[in-house]
Amino acid sequence: MVAIMTMTPVHMRLHHHELGAVGLVIGLHVGAMYLPSLVTGVLVDRLGRTPMAVAAGVTLLAAGVVAALAPGDSLGLLIIALMLLGLGWNFGLIAGTALVVDATVPANRPRVQGTIDVLIALAGAGGGVLSGVVMTATSYAVLSLAGGVLALILIPALWWARRRSARPAGVFGGTDG
Repeated sequence: MVAIMTMTPVHMRLHHHELGAVGLVIGLHVGAMYLPSLVTGVLVDRLGRTPMAVAAGVTLLAAGVVAALAPGDSLGLLIIALMLLGLGWNFGLIAGTALVVDATVPANRPRVQGTIDVLIALAGAGGGVLSGVVMTATSYAVLSLAGGVLALILIPALWWARRRSARPAGVFGGTDG
């Protein structure tokens, strides 16, 4: 998500969008990252953690495809792509946090969640740095498609985690609810 978000303003400026348009796209993206939290938690509880995590992967893929296929001068499609990107991030963060809570005993939870938060921050920093390299070497479209496809890693990762959780409690001391 960070890679696409980071390079969208650069892509937009290369296609002569005004700074106000760039601010609008990024502002709506950030809104889509956080505002849905008001209902995403309820959806995670009602529909389940795994289905919402899969929805995150699919939504992030859709964001990458829309961003990749959007003409450079299409403000509307870039808004849709970045709002989908924010929404997919939201689904993934809330579902993922719920999975961590379910899979850990209270005594281990702060350490595990803190470790995951650090890894997320490092992955975001790495994605931000690599996004410039990828976009310079290829294009915004390739970067966006790659980001969308990488998001699908969530699905086999969930399958693997669910298989693992069928075994007795391990490092995290809990199960995958």
